[in-house]
Amino acid sequence: MCSKCRTEALQVAAVAYGVNSVALHGPEKDKLMILGEGVDVACLTEALRKKLCHANIEIVEVKEPSPPKPPAPPTPPPQIIYCQQPPQFECCRVVADPSPAPCTIM
Repeated sequence: MCSKCRTEALQVAAVAYGVNSVALHGPEKDKLMILGEGVDVACLTEALRKKLCHANIEIVEVKEPSPPKPPAPPTPPPQIIYCQQPPQFECCRVVADPSPAPCTIM
């Protein structure tokens, strides 16, 4: 595959629907490795054949999505601890004056 053909193949594959990345692959860099989601392999192969006159599908792999990670256990809310001292009372005693002073009004 000449460099012009490689460039054209990369351009055709790069604009195809669902293609995320395109790279040359193989010992002679004569194969395309195309990664993506929802790529229509038949339409892509047909477009490559129209542009380059020759294209083969070698491997089509469907990568299973990794199972979702279980959610982390919720962290307990922070505990609020109130430290309260018992109320302090001041003891007072009212004592009546046993001998009241005579009240004099002048």
